Amino acid sequence: MHVFITGGTGLIGSAVVAELLGHGHTVLALARSDASARAAEAAGATALRGSLTDLDVLRAGAEAADGVIHLAFSNDFSSPEALARAIAEETAALTALGESLLGSGRPLVTVSGTPWVPGRPSTEADPLPTDGPVGGRGRTVNAILDLASRGVRSTAVRLPRTVHHQGDGGFAGLLTAIARQTGVSGYPGDGTQRWPAVHALDAAALFRLALEKAPAGTAWHAVDDEGDAVRDIAEVIGRRLGLPVAPVPPETYGAMAPIFATDQPSSSAATRRGLDWHPTHPKLLADLENLRP
Repeated sequence: MHVFITGGTGLIGSAVVAELLGHGHTVLALARSDASARAAEAAGATALRGSLTDLDVLRAGAEAADGVIHLAFSNDFSSPEALARAIAEETAALTALGESLLGSGRPLVTVSGTPWVPGRPSTEADPLPTDGPVGGRGRTVNAILDLASRGVRSTAVRLPRTVHHQGDGGFAGLLTAIARQTGVSGYPGDGTQRWPAVHALDAAALFRLALEKAPAGTAWHAVDDEGDAVRDIAEVIGRRLGLPVAPVPPETYGAMAPIFATDQPSSSAATRRGLDWHPTHPKLLADLENLRP
């Protein structure tokens, strides 16, 4: 299959590109800079220059492909306004990709976060939130899944709060970055809230499986660790960096503070059964041992 991918040079995207190439697919990767284009080509993909806001480029990439995987998303979480801009940008991009595939039966695999449900781990059957800081993203993913009725084999891989590799990535990576900046390995609240996690290489395998065989209109959970206590994550970070561990004010986390404070474990039991997905790489707390001071 010839696959068009956005976000193909990031932590998750580079793993997905390698997974696709390793299983006989070819890859056309959106590249917003010369450096990204070189990275994509060095990995074995063909680069298509453009950004997530270049809708004509996105349409051309989708029309030339047998399937599409969308991963690109702004990493600017500095304010509610920045987060809203990122969601609006992604919505326009996904709308363009979906329109390019109407009636074709080709796959469009998009991404969201796992939902949270009070009192229990969320499952693949639970709906995405459509209000709050990331509600707009949930509404967009739901609209893409609805394209199943219009001849698109649309599916969504729901990623946990931390997708990690060599101790970096996701919410745990943000905790690490803030710890390095502030000199304290902090956590919000009492730190008992739980975050799900998965290794990037295991997530990449699920994206490939969804592309190859997921039925239209379905959602899947890329979850290995059902939920690690945030305080446990901060303690490993503190020990590896040689920093004190302590609770910190919510404003430390900016627009992400409400999400950081939420207990949000998640299950992937249905995904493991339905797509025969079996994570094999290190879990989060073990992978954080790769952090260097």
